Amino acid sequence: MKKRFAWVAAIAAIPLILSGCSPTAAPTDDGASADVKLAFITHAAPGDTYWDVVKSGEVRAAEDLGIDVTYQSDPDPVKQSLLIDSAVASGVDGIVVSMANPDGLKDSIAAAIAAGIPVISIDSGLERFKEFGLLTHIGQSEYIAGQGAGEKLKAAGAKNVICVIHEAGNVGLEDRCRGITDTLGGSVENVQVDINNLADAQNTVKAKLLADPSIDGVVTLGPPMAVSASAALDEAGSAAMLATFDLSEDVTKLIESGKILFAVDAQPYLMGYLAVNFLYLHKINGNEVGGGEPVYSGPGYVTKDNVASIAEFAKNGTR
Repeated sequence: MKKRFAWVAAIAAIPLILSGCSPTAAPTDDGASADVKLAFITHAAPGDTYWDVVKSGEVRAAEDLGIDVTYQSDPDPVKQSLLIDSAVASGVDGIVVSMANPDGLKDSIAAAIAAGIPVISIDSGLERFKEFGLLTHIGQSEYIAGQGAGEKLKAAGAKNVICVIHEAGNVGLEDRCRGITDTLGGSVENVQVDINNLADAQNTVKAKLLADPSIDGVVTLGPPMAVSASAALDEAGSAAMLATFDLSEDVTKLIESGKILFAVDAQPYLMGYLAVNFLYLHKINGNEVGGGEPVYSGPGYVTKDNVASIAEFAKNGTR
């Protein structure tokens, strides 16, 4: 519980530091804010709506603070490392990075820290951020989130579940499925698909359902795949329940219609927004949020009972 209090206190302090305890925070007009330059470098694949939400949080934070934040991504860890190297060479004041493949980024992150550039990880990297010497990690424990999903599926009666992994080698996605396996109390099979070929991914899920009518649960790990899996269930004539991780406007509509049982929400907008603010505070005031511990943005759970209060934000691209 103490870890959660740390980031709540940090958020509350942001407007006080920026505005001199004024109720409204605004960038200073002395040019100090504009001199802060940060780099956001993630493993996002093109068209992944989850990362669009992360980016929207980053953009809003940059606008609120009046600072320069660049966003780049590449799902290939070699290319992602090159983006980190380029940011270091350009002399940025801080780097935000997602570590879906930590070992592939290790040398580049070490070089950034050796150059005196603070680094924060978001989304992926919880288990390795301390080892790498990062300021903090913002996100959720994917394993704990998976455990929660497994418990909810078990309570709904699922016993034979497929967990659809859409990015090969992504340790965070694997942890989600592992958490489900450890709490479901039934059978969980990981199914590998490619997020860059949703039509083929949909056919793969459909084929699994047709081959094994005893499958009573499908879990996807991102909004695009959730939409494809919903279509696969319809095409296969399967009554299996569908759950997913992460939100989008399409996902909220499927929850409202009863086609998705629940979505696990890591609140990616919060990751983008807080990461920029944390590095900004570190630059202007030497603050280190989290006390060496992670800052949890989730998990939360969106169901038919609470989706109405969230759907508008998902439509706006902030949930």
